[in-house]
Amino acid sequence: MFVASTRKGERGAASETSSDGSAVHFSLVTISVPPTHQPGAIERPGLGSQNVNYHFVVTARRTLDDDGLVNEVATHLSGRIGSNRDVLLFVHGFNTSFDEARFRLAQIVNDAKFGGVPVLYTWASRGSVFAYGSDRETAMASRDGLERLMLTLAHEPDVGKVHILAHSMGAWMAMEALRENAIAGHPDLDGHLGEVMLASPDIDASVFRQQMARLGSAAHVSILVANNDKALSVSSLLANDRPRVGALDPNNPDDRAMIQGLGVSVRDMSRESVGFIGHGTYANAPDVIASIGAQLALARPEDKNVQAVIDARGEAPIISAPLAPDASAPLVPASATRGTGAPTSQLGTSQLGTSQQGATPAGAVQPGTVATPANMPAAKPVVDPGAGAPQSAVPTP
Repeated sequence: MFVASTRKGERGAASETSSDGSAVHFSLVTISVPPTHQPGAIERPGLGSQNVNYHFVVTARRTLDDDGLVNEVATHLSGRIGSNRDVLLFVHGFNTSFDEARFRLAQIVNDAKFGGVPVLYTWASRGSVFAYGSDRETAMASRDGLERLMLTLAHEPDVGKVHILAHSMGAWMAMEALRENAIAGHPDLDGHLGEVMLASPDIDASVFRQQMARLGSAAHVSILVANNDKALSVSSLLANDRPRVGALDPNNPDDRAMIQGLGVSVRDMSRESVGFIGHGTYANAPDVIASIGAQLALARPEDKNVQAVIDARGEAPIISAPLAPDASAPLVPASATRGTGAPTSQLGTSQLGTSQQGATPAGAVQPGTVATPANMPAAKPVVDPGAGAPQSAVPTP
C-alpha cells in the first residue's frame, strides 16, 4: 500500500504530532496477512514477538518523495484492467494510531478482496479516547493535504476510479476535501471519482447537507450507519445533542426523510454491531466488509469485457432496496446491472450508467435507498476467463 502521512514520525510521540505546516510524507509499504487470518480481525501479538504466520506484519517499507509517489503509483497501475485500475483511498478516524491505520487498511483490502491500488491517508490522531477535541483540530489542519492527494491520484495516467472509504472523523475530512475540490472546479475529480463510502460518519447533519450540495450529482455517496454506535452518541453529546450522520436511523420517519432528501444511499449496520462501542463495525463485521468489496467490484460499462477478477471464491453481495413507505413495511430486495450483462448488487446509489450513458438501466436502485443484510443470497463472482489471477497489494506469505 501507499501511505500519505501528516504525522511527524511513525513511532512514539512523533506519530501523534502533526508535521510542520501542511507537509505530507509518502512511503510504499508491504504488509503480510497471516494465513490464519479471520475476516474482520487484525491479528497482532499481545505479548512476545510478531510472526508472519499468525500476525499482520510490515515486511518492507520505502520512503518516497512527491515525484516518487506519482511514479510508483503509475508503475503499480500500469498494465491493469477493469476495476484493478482503481485506487482505494482510505481515511481513518478519531483515536487511531499509525500502526492501527496501516493494518486496518491491509485488513480491509484483504477481506474486501480489492484488487486495485490501496492508499492510506493518515493524520496525527493521538490514539486516545480522551483526545477528541485535539483530534478534531488536527483533522481540520490536515484537510488540504487530503485535497491535493485526491487530485494527484485522479490525474495518474492509467487510473480508473478513485474510490474513497472514510471512517468517523475521517469521513468529515474526506467530505471537506471533496467539497474544496468541487469549489475549485473538480467536483468529480475530473471524471475519476468513484464510490464515496462513509462509515459511521462523525458529521453534523446540517454540515453534511451543505457538503452534499457542493458535490451535487458528481459524487456517488453511500453512508454506513448504526443507531447504536456509542462513540457517535458521545460525539453528539459534545456537540450539544446535534445529530450525527452516522447515527441516522432509517426506521425513523424524520431520518428517512433526510436520507431521501440528500440523495445518498444507506447501509444500516445496527443489527451487525461488533463490540461494546460498535464504532468499527464497517470493518469488523465480515458481511459488511464483504459488501464494501462487492460495491468496489461492480462492473462498469466502460470496462465491458475486460473486467478483472477480484476473487475467485466470491462473496455474498450486499442487497439494496427502496426505502419502505413506512417503518413497518418490508424492504424488498432489488438487483441492478451496469450494462455488462453480469449480475451485480450494490450498496445503494452508484450512478448505474447515469454519468456514463445518460440513462439509468432498468432495475437500477435510485438515491435514497437502504441496504439490509437480511436474506442475502449467495452470489457467483463476476469472472472474466482472460483476466487471470487477481492482483493484490497485500501479499500473503
